[in-house]
Formats: sequence, structure tokens, C-alpha cells
Amino acid sequence: EVQLVESGGGLVQAGGSLRLSCVASGFTFKYYQIAWFRQAPGKEREGVGCVSTLDDKTYYTESVKGRFTISRDNAENTAYLQMDSLKPEDSAVYSCAADFAHSSRWCDYSGHDMDYWGKGTLVTVSS
Repeated sequence: EVQLVESGGGLVQAGGSLRLSCVASGFTFKYYQIAWFRQAPGKEREGVGCVSTLDDKTYYTESVKGRFTISRDNAENTAYLQMDSLKPEDSAVYSCAADFAHSSRWCDYSGHDMDYWGKGTLVTVSS
């Protein structure tokens, strides 16, 4: 069975840090771009960023640049989202998704045509 399982969410104070993990199984992880998304109550899902396959190139939405870092460990079939300097507006359910990479040197976090989705992990940032 294809699975993407997120973990690491929780309650943190503003200014704190949290690292989310996304463990994949059931497909060849190294051939897929990995993107992170978040959705707050009453709001649409937004793309956080993504990491490519071969050269590990990353892209981020403007609101998290300099604070969040996406990485991957193909040997462990795991992607990560390191979140630093957290703000209350970062509170959301965070999900990872995988997309087969037709290019190894770019990735897309628009959410279009992702092949697999995780169910998400809740991050709450208190003021």
C-alpha cells in the first residue's frame, strides 16, 4: 500500500522550532518530488515548498523563506520540514505529497497533479 505518513506536529510557543517528518512507503521514493502543504481552519490549502530529486533543490513560498527548511533522505524514504522562528499564523495541518519527477532539478508546490498525499499532522503555535 502506498503511504505517506507525517509526524512531529504539536504545540509550540511563538519563536520556537519544530521538525516534521514524512515517511514514504509503497513507491520508489527517490524518483518523486516531495512538497509540503498546510491548511488552517477556514482557509484553502497553500503550498509551503518542495524539494527536487537528484540535486535536492528547494523552493519555498515567500512567507516561510529563511525560517523553514525542506530536506530529504532517500536512503530512509523520508522528507523533512524544519520550522524555525514559528509564528501563530503558521498554525495549520501540515501535509506532505509526492509527485513523479519528469525533471530531477526542479519541483512544484502548487498542489496540481500530486500522485500521493499524506493525511497531515497538526501544528499549533501559541502567542
